Amino acid sequence: MKSIIVDDELKSAESLKILLTDFCENVKVVAICQNINDALKAIEEEEPDVVFLDINLQRETGFDLFDHFSEIRFSIIFTTAFSEYAIKAFRYAALDYLLKPVDIDQLREAVKKAELRMTANLNGQLENLFHDLKSQKGEFLKLALPTLEGLVFINVDDIIYCEASSNYTTIFLANNQKHIVSRSLKEYDDLLSERNFFRIHSAYLVSLKAIKKYVKGEGGYVVLDNDVSLDVSKRKKAAFLARIGAKV
Repeated sequence: MKSIIVDDELKSAESLKILLTDFCENVKVVAICQNINDALKAIEEEEPDVVFLDINLQRETGFDLFDHFSEIRFSIIFTTAFSEYAIKAFRYAALDYLLKPVDIDQLREAVKKAELRMTANLNGQLENLFHDLKSQKGEFLKLALPTLEGLVFINVDDIIYCEASSNYTTIFLANNQKHIVSRSLKEYDDLLSERNFFRIHSAYLVSLKAIKKYVKGEGGYVVLDNDVSLDVSKRKKAAFLARIGAKV
């Protein structure tokens, strides 16, 4: 798999090349570029399978690269020291990123994903990423779901609840559709807990806006807008009631 590294810090780029050479035998680094113009030339000449793209490039940003493409035909792995907010934007858009200094295990995992990924949906992922990064309120409006068929983009506000099943999660929407994704419920808990979602049970993450009734009990249960009833675990009960401002 041919790769290009785009990073204005030559030492950082060389370090990443060494890691790729030593630990990712299927990856061959064919060019190291320190600016967008050099990156464009290298992409045209080498037609890489994956580009490791730094975000901050002196007077430019890695995002400036995309202004020159109507369609992106290579995988992208961002390398960044961005804030937690920006990292969450990458996760919402289902794009791979590596935090500097690069961890070997995370590098291997990102490369593995790049090998498996189809790039047909990359433009949509980037569009959602840019929208989220530019949001003045820090809101993430869309979530990219990696399904068996590819990526599905849904509005976060359309989610009623998420249900765990081993390492998979089923996401139920207000229009009665559901999507099964190969990610754990914990990952969606991490993503959505700040967007008015609460994990009421080890198996359930619910939208607090979708709850229309809470019924008392040892743990009790909630009734959602789609008339589904879900148990609240005894361990989660106190935190859940505190979150919704209830006294029982």
